[in-house]
Amino acid sequence: MIGLARAAFPAWTAHPDVWLVVGLIAAVYYLAIRRLGPRLAPIDEPIVTPRQVRYFVLALAAIWIASDWPVHELSEQYLYSVHMVQHLLYSMVAAPLLLLATPAWLARYALTRTHTLGLVRTLSRFFPAVLVFNAVFIVIHLPAVVSAGLRAGPVHFSIHVLVLLGGLVVWMPVLSPLPEVPRLEAPLQMFYLFTQSLLPTLPSAMLSMGDHPLYRDYEHFGRLWGISASSDENIAGIIMKTGAGLILWLAIAIVYFRWAATDETFARTGSGVKARLPQQTAPLEVSRDLDRELLGLHRP
Repeated sequence: MIGLARAAFPAWTAHPDVWLVVGLIAAVYYLAIRRLGPRLAPIDEPIVTPRQVRYFVLALAAIWIASDWPVHELSEQYLYSVHMVQHLLYSMVAAPLLLLATPAWLARYALTRTHTLGLVRTLSRFFPAVLVFNAVFIVIHLPAVVSAGLRAGPVHFSIHVLVLLGGLVVWMPVLSPLPEVPRLEAPLQMFYLFTQSLLPTLPSAMLSMGDHPLYRDYEHFGRLWGISASSDENIAGIIMKTGAGLILWLAIAIVYFRWAATDETFARTGSGVKARLPQQTAPLEVSRDLDRELLGLHRP
């Protein structure tokens, strides 16, 4: 029977193309901070914060792990479940970390220079972002697309770029670094993330409970650890649902607790400001004093 031969764990293989891409991303970020930052960053703000640099390093590590040995070999020559892990690393780990790592001035510069600010603003609203997630999700899981990615390097690379870009759009309503592309309000962010967590339910169920492989190319690969092609797809379906779901629900929890803390702090700060102001203070002055309190509270 085809595809039942046991296979050994893939030996280490060099991927200079992956190293080049990762190196270029790192170089672009570094040069932007060093060359553009002093000119474009607001005078009263840091060019980049240590936290943003840490987020960038983690994002780069996620891209590297998803693209290099052994994940690359396992996903393209043995197991579709590892292919699913790749997609999660790109869309659910690297994409949000990249947004958190990007200063507002850098995002503004990149989008205005590429004339994509209007497009990104449109796609980053609730319903367009949901549609983008669905469209990318459907395209990358079509059997013909998966097969083409296994057979042609450029198609394989294009799929990964599409997944990463789709992930950036999906996370923009929650993590946008730009005021020109405003984030959703906290309650709407939670509902948005909850909606996104429900979308993979049907396709993940089809994979996790299917009796016959949907992606026939994997039937012809050697069976690593004795996992059959059907069991491999079942595992992929579980990873799709639980992996993405856990990340999205973690994000919901973070948004909720930050929202609750902000509301509580706002109430305390607002009461304190009013208590310290004389009765004849104009409403505009009250507003300005409150703004200063809140800005001081949220300054990194």
